[in-house]
Amino acid sequence: MESPKVLSLTFLVAAGVVAACAHSGSNQAGAPVPAESKSTKPPTPDPRVGLKPGATDAGQAVWNLRLVSATPPSQQFVNGINSDLAFTGHYLVQGSFNGYQVWDISNQRKPRLETAYVCPGSQSDVSVYRNLLFVSGENLAARLDCGTQPVEDSVSQERLRGLRIFDISDIAHPRNVGNVQTCRGSHTHSLLVDPKDQNNVYVYISGAAPIRSPSELPGCIIAPKDPNTALFRIEVIKVPLAHPEQARIVSTPRIFNDLTKPATHGETREDSLAEARAVAEAKASGGFIAVVHGKEEVVPSQAAAEMLDSTVKARGGTGAPTAADSAALRQAIPGIVDALMKAQMAQQPDSNVGPTQCHDITLYPGIGRAGGACGGYGLLLDITDPANPKRIAAAADSNFSYWHSATFNNSGSKILFSDEWGGGTQAKCRKTDPKEWGADAIFTLTGLRDMRFQGYYKLPAVQTPSENCVAHNGSLIPIPGRDVMVQAWYQGGLSVFDWTDPKHPKEIAYFDRGPLDPEKLELGGYWSTYWYNGFIYGSEITRGLDVFELQPSGFITQNEIDAAKSVKLDYFNTQGQVKFSWPASYSLARAYLDQLERSKGMDAGKITDARAELAQAEQASGAKESRILTQLVSRLERDVNGAGDQTKVQMLAGTLRELTSTSDLARR
Repeated sequence: MESPKVLSLTFLVAAGVVAACAHSGSNQAGAPVPAESKSTKPPTPDPRVGLKPGATDAGQAVWNLRLVSATPPSQQFVNGINSDLAFTGHYLVQGSFNGYQVWDISNQRKPRLETAYVCPGSQSDVSVYRNLLFVSGENLAARLDCGTQPVEDSVSQERLRGLRIFDISDIAHPRNVGNVQTCRGSHTHSLLVDPKDQNNVYVYISGAAPIRSPSELPGCIIAPKDPNTALFRIEVIKVPLAHPEQARIVSTPRIFNDLTKPATHGETREDSLAEARAVAEAKASGGFIAVVHGKEEVVPSQAAAEMLDSTVKARGGTGAPTAADSAALRQAIPGIVDALMKAQMAQQPDSNVGPTQCHDITLYPGIGRAGGACGGYGLLLDITDPANPKRIAAAADSNFSYWHSATFNNSGSKILFSDEWGGGTQAKCRKTDPKEWGADAIFTLTGLRDMRFQGYYKLPAVQTPSENCVAHNGSLIPIPGRDVMVQAWYQGGLSVFDWTDPKHPKEIAYFDRGPLDPEKLELGGYWSTYWYNGFIYGSEITRGLDVFELQPSGFITQNEIDAAKSVKLDYFNTQGQVKFSWPASYSLARAYLDQLERSKGMDAGKITDARAELAQAEQASGAKESRILTQLVSRLERDVNGAGDQTKVQMLAGTLRELTSTSDLARR
């Protein structure tokens, strides 16, 4: 989630609140499993449009997916805000602004709470590796001891802004074994497991908050023009696996050097008119107005209530604020805003300077590259030296508002960046919103060095003005030979789409619920949706945890789904992307045949014959199985030159050769 505008963020931090809904209930299955459909046409009209609203009983629309279970948050996390996910073994860690929950997902129909660890500290981005859990902290109120009493002093040694490290050897009883403080806190972090280093892991820190006082953390230099400023850099933390308490910052790479401010779009006409109406309505009803950068804005009601309460206390009063208190606050607001603006400007570079920080960095050590989503740019980084990443390419796009996250395809030949226009708290999927804004931008990579734009993907379903909706966190689904991804769109639900053809990505499955409230926008929907070991898991901001299963359709066959399910991971952090590999299997071979049939990449008669021979081989054993497979491989190798998709035929032949070897080994 993007940091909101400075004024709104400051008021929210001061107020200490971000609204969310309470829920009750238990695990519940969704719609029945549909029969396999061969259709490649989505339902018309789109059932996501006009869904019944409701916190716990909203209408649902599902296509080519099955909702396996829907689990509400545990008692201590009701009314909280769920955030990102990480996976280890049969456990799922769900971050939250209140801390994190650990779920046992060995039974996807009934996830079981293993522990609810209360530790307020902003969105609590999470990653796991072996016996360690890493949690981001950024909130000015967050405490080192995870206490719920907020830190209020402007300078305090009790504050945590950085990375928490927990030992989860006993996952029901996590132990905080280390903390690394950083100058801007950790909005997000990314875990790099270097294949050349078995003793350490590296954590890349992206911090979006203001720079803390050097009196609180020495070395935190605020001045933008100082060569040692805490702006224009990320932090790389080295964590010795045997001694996580010795984790420390080993480098502060300045990957933003020489970038200039990119061109961006302004507001839509509809947003400008809506803001003007909101200001007029607030004035008419006695609300509070602030002027920020020469523009009138409505002070959020909860923030205004907190400031009124402070006004009452300042005069030594008790009880409800009086008319005199309201008048005093109106008079004080310009001074408050002026002080905030001065504090902000002290940490802002010149207006023509580019980003000072990344929102998120996706590390892909399998190809030695990282994708940095860095405010106004998408960066390509060389991470072959984990402690010293280097920028090798940068892309800007005036259609983008806030480069939020990155995803590589499995081969590393493409990279997708998402744009979190509106910061995740606004409705940006309305019928009046441009399709190029708040979308994904897809690039091809030439020689792993040159990014070339190809096309956009945006959720095709129109959402209401009361639903926060924009591209957010997602991951690849390991469909062999294709680039398929599941992505969260907040209250736009989740969307599964194929971007194998980067110029023409297309949606192939979805799930959505109606808005939390039909009249006003409340923060909700999916923060993250990720594939892990055969299922899709969705972190629902207010409603809890959802589990889905992909269903066969005209876009994806059961063989392709079975092949995807054959990929088993010991752990998964989506910002530490792993290279998928598929074990040789009959489902994998059939998946390639299905793809060749779909693309007409091989003669239809030869596909029919190959399927028949595969069926015979699977029923056979020993020498007969090996002989059938060997003959099929020989025929494919002869036919490859005349095939429309030679690469896919070669992939099929390679799988069959591996199956032959497996058959031979089984006989020994």
